[in-house]
Amino acid sequence: MKFIDEATILVEAGKGGDGSLSFRREKYVPRGGPDGGDGGDGGSVYLVGDESLNTLVDFRYHRRFRAERGGDGRGRTQSGRGGSDMAIRAPIGTIAFEAESGERLGELLEAGERLLVARGGRRGLGNQRFKSSTNRAPRRTTPGTPGEQRRLRLELRLLADVGLVGRPNAGKSTFIRAVSAARPKVADYPFTTRHPNLGVVRVGVDRSFVVADVPGLIEGAAGGAGLGVRFLRHLSRTRFHLHLVDIAPPANARSAAADIRGIAAELEGSIPGLAATPRWLVFNKIDQVPEGQCGPLVEEVLADLEWEGPSFSVSALDGRGCEALCLALMAALEA
Repeated sequence: MKFIDEATILVEAGKGGDGSLSFRREKYVPRGGPDGGDGGDGGSVYLVGDESLNTLVDFRYHRRFRAERGGDGRGRTQSGRGGSDMAIRAPIGTIAFEAESGERLGELLEAGERLLVARGGRRGLGNQRFKSSTNRAPRRTTPGTPGEQRRLRLELRLLADVGLVGRPNAGKSTFIRAVSAARPKVADYPFTTRHPNLGVVRVGVDRSFVVADVPGLIEGAAGGAGLGVRFLRHLSRTRFHLHLVDIAPPANARSAAADIRGIAAELEGSIPGLAATPRWLVFNKIDQVPEGQCGPLVEEVLADLEWEGPSFSVSALDGRGCEALCLALMAALEA
């Protein structure tokens, strides 16, 4: 299934039913008086969170959603039937914006959560509502009001605890394959990952967290280079960032430190507040570093950066160091 994280749809709430103009006509009821009933309320349109969905691809083929109109009132004070609401299933993590104004209407964070995006029209009143001691035969009614009509821009932000960032080919997809059951594409060329992937990491009974892998960043990504920073919105809700750094030869301390600073600069220039998320350094591909050289290389990089945060050395290919990293992440998330 193709991953789609943006869509534009048109939602139309139902119009309220019109009030009825009617008078009693029974044979033995002289001057029966007004008995026109009210119309029914129009149906509203809701977005409903559905945990079985993980993409907005369905909205590429179905773009218009309309709730039912309210029924008109009738004689004998019979009210019109209310219009049925329209429930639109959407993935958890979907945010709804009004396309024209950019107003944020709300977001879906839980399964079954309902978000009102278009309110149905109000019912019209029948003439029996206007009778009084001085107006025994009112001929006044009110029509139902139109329902709201909106063009919505839907944006999906994946819900994950930990996000992976780094250069293309830093080993992010290999890492998520090593620690979870996710199976993203892995190859030896840049930008293998074309869309975000999620993986559930289990470290014990009832102890797990979700990792999100997004396409790699290159210099100038904040300005649109490569795949840009479009997918970084999926990291806006994560609580930690794992910054994977490729230290396989011919990498050296200077180039690794430059790469780390470059990714930090792209994060600063992308989504406001994203760079403030706690970031852990993960030096990957230690299996390709000659024995005895990995420790000094990592220490030199950390000294160059004056890094004070957590750092780990792992091999996503053979799994070395991955278990210790996942246990540390679980402890930090629980804390």
